[in-house]
Amino acid sequence: MRSVYLCQLMGHKKLIRFEEIKKFANVLEHPQNMKGKWNDFFKNDNNITLELACGKGEYAVGLGSMFADRNFIGIDIKGNRIWRGAKTAIDNGLINVAFLRTEIDGINNYFDKDEVSEIWITFPDPQLRLSKARKRLTHPKFLRMYQQFLKQDGLVNLKTDSPDLYRFTKTVIQLFDIECLVDYDDAYAQLAIRDELRIKTHYESLDIAQSSRIHYLQFKLNKELPAMLDEKLKQIIHEQAND
Repeated sequence: MRSVYLCQLMGHKKLIRFEEIKKFANVLEHPQNMKGKWNDFFKNDNNITLELACGKGEYAVGLGSMFADRNFIGIDIKGNRIWRGAKTAIDNGLINVAFLRTEIDGINNYFDKDEVSEIWITFPDPQLRLSKARKRLTHPKFLRMYQQFLKQDGLVNLKTDSPDLYRFTKTVIQLFDIECLVDYDDAYAQLAIRDELRIKTHYESLDIAQSSRIHYLQFKLNKELPAMLDEKLKQIIHEQAND
């Protein structure tokens, strides 16, 4: 009976949060006609950084606290998770932090060409099944999508505890000859790392992958990513899985 009560309580709590975020000024749910208008939303011309699959928005909030002269948008479909980040931003007076509730698959519907300066992908679902490789947020399918709104010299950051996602992303970088700026197999083992990398998310603390290390990659998407290479990528990751 206790477990049933707890489930009912959690469900009720989620419903309350779903209603609350509808009233949050820093949360937009599937908004219409936002392309090219984010600087109007923030009321400044500062650079915009996205946190994809943001969960509770620890990176959007953490970066927003560090850099008052930049704007940050956490993106996730889970309203219950977004509530936490949005509430924290409001409580801390972070007017440079907002949240967009939508699917990552349709993210290019919300941002215009050159509207975003940087992307953080922090502890996303690694989609470990090979049949779901195209759902990995560093798959070329998604990278091409990011290119539609990321500035020419814009940065993409991946922070993950999944060795499989880390290895997959490195394979993508190598195959498509992407410019990789930073590659840490074990980020916290470095003698000195940027403060941004010290931000910890809820999912990092869970240590789901139990890999005992955090991987980090930073790269640029400043060149064409030929779709014809996607089949080659598929072959490579299948070969790696069978080694």
